[in-house]
Amino acid sequence: MPVLQMFPGASIPNFKKMNMQQYATTIPLIDLSLSLIPVLVVIGILFYWSRSHGNALYAILRMLIQLLLIGHVLMYLFQSENVYIISLMLVIMIMVSSWISMREISQKNSKTYLYLVLSILTGGGLTLALVAQYILNLQPWYYPNYLIPLASMIFSNAMNTLSLAAERFEVEINRGCDYFEARNTAYKTALIPITNSMFAVGLVSLPGMMTGQILSGISPLIAARYQIMVMCILYGSSGIAAAIYLSLSKTRAVAK
Repeated sequence: MPVLQMFPGASIPNFKKMNMQQYATTIPLIDLSLSLIPVLVVIGILFYWSRSHGNALYAILRMLIQLLLIGHVLMYLFQSENVYIISLMLVIMIMVSSWISMREISQKNSKTYLYLVLSILTGGGLTLALVAQYILNLQPWYYPNYLIPLASMIFSNAMNTLSLAAERFEVEINRGCDYFEARNTAYKTALIPITNSMFAVGLVSLPGMMTGQILSGISPLIAARYQIMVMCILYGSSGIAAAIYLSLSKTRAVAK
């Protein structure tokens, strides 16, 4: 689905007057390796100061492997446009993001995991359906070039918000707070990162999606509309997912 079909009044400006190309160029691997220089500097500082560089090295290595692999996976998904494969991909994303959300929770069990799955499935899934069917009007609804990137943003942000909400809720309950006080504190804390992002966007930062579209030659006006949509759905899906989890956790908190 061409971008301009969604915003028929928008136009791409003439970038020839600017010293840049209309479309992003492929980065050669030798040039890409230069981006590791500041990373190695940070790892060197970690090693020199605290000998705690192992986790950073693991994170960098894992990031490189995951991104290189997902590039091939996405190429396959975008070419296949198979509803069953794409649906399976969405299910895997929900299951994995729910599992990662449990990392900071001491009480790891099947019930906690189920609560996290239901939270991300409801908050993230309904928001994704709203975007696909009513905002972007994707045809078909599982159009992978749009659905997969949007789902990754929605589920990952819901995952981060849930991690903060669950961890803070557990801390507050263990401190002796009642359920309602713990719930309110955890909810407000969990929304701090996404709220800060909304304050900073456009003034302090240009988010990844908007930056990527501009670099690929899309009009900044169109990119701004997409980013408004993204910020709204991320805030909404994350907040709804956290609220569902905290509500489902009421019986367990009262039991304590």
